[in-house]
Amino acid sequence: MVKIAIDAMGGDFGPKPIIEGVVEALKIKNFEAILVGDETEIKKYLPEKFYNKVSFINSTDYIKMDEHATDALKRKESSIYKAIELVKKKEADAVVSAGHSGATMSLATLRIGRIKGIKRPAIATFMPTIKKEYTIVLDVGANVDSDSENLYQFALMGEIYSKEVLNHQNPKIGLLSNGEEDVKGNSITKEAFSKLKNNPNFYGNVEGNDIFKGKVDVVVCDGFVGNILLKTSEGVAETIISLIKEEVRKSGLISKVGALLMKKVFKVLKKSIDYAEYGGAPLLGVNGCVIISHGKSNAKAIKNAIFQAINYTESDITSKIETKIKG
Repeated sequence: MVKIAIDAMGGDFGPKPIIEGVVEALKIKNFEAILVGDETEIKKYLPEKFYNKVSFINSTDYIKMDEHATDALKRKESSIYKAIELVKKKEADAVVSAGHSGATMSLATLRIGRIKGIKRPAIATFMPTIKKEYTIVLDVGANVDSDSENLYQFALMGEIYSKEVLNHQNPKIGLLSNGEEDVKGNSITKEAFSKLKNNPNFYGNVEGNDIFKGKVDVVVCDGFVGNILLKTSEGVAETIISLIKEEVRKSGLISKVGALLMKKVFKVLKKSIDYAEYGGAPLLGVNGCVIISHGKSNAKAIKNAIFQAINYTESDITSKIETKIKG
C-alpha cells in the first residue's frame, strides 16, 4: 500500500482544509496517510472513524510563509522536515505539502537528494489548453538560472511524467523561446535546442501563446521565465473572468437563458484554470515523490495532490527518470 506523508500544518489556513482533503482522498483511494503535525490540532478535524486509516507523527513546529527557506534545515522538529525525512528513510513513498514551497524544495533536494545524474530538480506545473488537456511546463521556480544541460534534463523528466501520469504515448516536447524558428532564442536555449533535436519527440521552439493551444505536451524553460509565465497566466485568467462578469452585469441585455449559458461558461473557464483540479506541482529530479501544493489549497486541491502522489509512486517515475538519464 502506498504511504503518503502529509505536512498537515504548513498551509495558509492551518490543518483544517488539509485534513478535510485527506479524508476525501481516503474515501476514494486505498492508501496509508501519515499525518505530520500537531496531533491535537489534527484530531479536531479528523473524524474518529478514520483514525485506523492514518498514522500520526507529532510536530508542534512548522515553517511559516514569511520565514526563510534556509531556516528549515535547522528546524528538525518542524512538520515539513519530519515529512521529508520519512521519504528519505523510505518510511513513506511520497510527501505532499501546502506549506513553504522554498523550504520544501530545499529540504527535498538536500535531505532526500537528487536522482543520480540529475544536476538540478525542476518544478512542473499544468497549463490548460483549448484541447481540454494540460500541458506540463517546467521549470516554474526551482532554478532562477539554468544552463542548456539543465533544460535538456527538464525535457526528459517532463517527457516521462507526461507519458506515465498524463498518458500521452509520445509526448511532444517544446522549448520555450521568442520565436518558432530554429535560429531564435538566447545562447542557452540554442544550445538546449541542439541537445534536444535528436529526440524523436522534440517538436522544436514554441512561443508563449502556443502553450495554451496545446501544440505540445511538455514546455521547457528556466525557472525565472517559468515562474513569470505561471504568475502572468494566473493574473490574465482572473482578469478575463472579472472583465466578462462586469460587462455582463453592465449590459443588461442578457436574457435569462443567456445568463444561464454565461454561468456555464464561467464554470468551465474557472475549472480549467483552477489549481485545485490538479492539486500540486511535482518536484521532478529528487530521489522520491514530492508534491508541492498551493498555500491556499482547499480540500479538493489536497485530495488531488494526494492522488497525484499515488499515481507518481505507482508509475515508478523516479526509477524511470534515472534510467532515461543513464540512456
